[in-house]
Amino acid sequence: MRWKKRGWLAGALLALLATGAGTARAADDDLLARGEYMAHVADCGACHTAPGGEPFAGGVAFHLPMGTLYAPNITPDVQTGIGRYSEAAFIRAVRQGIRRDGATLYPAMPYPSYARMTDEDLHALYAYFTQGVKPVTHHVAQTGMTWPFSMRWPLVLWRRLYAPDPAMVQRQMRGRTFPDALVARGSYLVEGPGHCGACHTPRAVTMQEKALTALDGTPYLSGGAPVDGWRPVSLRGDNRTGLGRWNEQDIVRFLATGRMPLGAAFGGMTDAIAHGTQHLTPTDQLAIARFLKTLSPQTPAAEGWRYDPAATTALRAGDVSARGARQYVDSCAACHRTDGRGYPTTFPPLAGNPVVMDSTPDSLIRIVLAGNILRATRQTPSAFVMPGFAARMDNGAVADTVTFIRAAWGNNAPPVTAQDVDKIRRTLSPAHPPPSLPMN
Repeated sequence: MRWKKRGWLAGALLALLATGAGTARAADDDLLARGEYMAHVADCGACHTAPGGEPFAGGVAFHLPMGTLYAPNITPDVQTGIGRYSEAAFIRAVRQGIRRDGATLYPAMPYPSYARMTDEDLHALYAYFTQGVKPVTHHVAQTGMTWPFSMRWPLVLWRRLYAPDPAMVQRQMRGRTFPDALVARGSYLVEGPGHCGACHTPRAVTMQEKALTALDGTPYLSGGAPVDGWRPVSLRGDNRTGLGRWNEQDIVRFLATGRMPLGAAFGGMTDAIAHGTQHLTPTDQLAIARFLKTLSPQTPAAEGWRYDPAATTALRAGDVSARGARQYVDSCAACHRTDGRGYPTTFPPLAGNPVVMDSTPDSLIRIVLAGNILRATRQTPSAFVMPGFAARMDNGAVADTVTFIRAAWGNNAPPVTAQDVDKIRRTLSPAHPPPSLPMN
């Protein structure tokens, strides 16, 4: 009986140990899953995964006015990645832009936004990058920045002047009030890990964002400066050039698929959707949408867009006398139609499109020159490709075409010159050619 009793106790103890081990494994799995989700929220893959490269192994080139910056390797490789980073060093790099060796990161790393990330989310992110990501040996050399921007010590001054103090930011976040919990969650995602302002907010001459949160006024998310010919659009409530005519479900659909009835993703936003927003839960996508819809227009008194059928009537009557009308009919109307309404979610409309009416025409010019890819997502598995016309249209023809599009259907945006087109054409260098996929 004594041996039976001891055997029963030993069995019970083993069962308890097994249950505890299983619970610990489940907790670890949950932590890694949360970390992976936060990597999507923070859009780490878009910057640190090069086309055709290993996940997070770096090498993505950012062509800036002061040179070319290459995203570093953030896999847990000990020699070329972040394998030697402690959790404290990792959090300091993410929130404050300070590397393990004490050097300051270039502010292309959006640490002014990441300063708002919670301890829990950063702990999960560290666990994921150290335990859930495959280590890849890939040395990324920072050899593309021109002097004096190749020197890192001035970045210390920049960081002290313009990067927020994480402790102060956390206190401010706790004291903020919102209409409901969903808007609060959207504010955190947009202003914090999602770092939407890094692209969609204008910057000062010293390169800091003019506003880091919605509390900082209407410059926040009012549209960023062009990079490589792409201009991030306004995410505020402006009727013509922002999200004034988008409803919450339009924004949710765009975040999930990169396409919706009023427009489609282009430029860097295609990568942000592919690596980031399409992987968010529907609740988080809705939270982002609801927060964005709380942002007032930057120019509340501006006239709203109304469809004008005059261009449609002229084209259907065979009248191509307007500047650029002939080029539009020959090269664009088959997909975008003579009425400018396109075939939404496949070929986006040009009539009433915020990108078309933007005061800065860089994005529209680049799309005409280089083409664009409406990439496949989990919900929309078919990709559609618009060819570029750089080889068959000279600068004058592109300017005429873009001018017609910007003037027609009530868009009423200013004309474009051949010099405007030449400026964008010069960015189509072998160093960063337009993307390509098989034609439809």
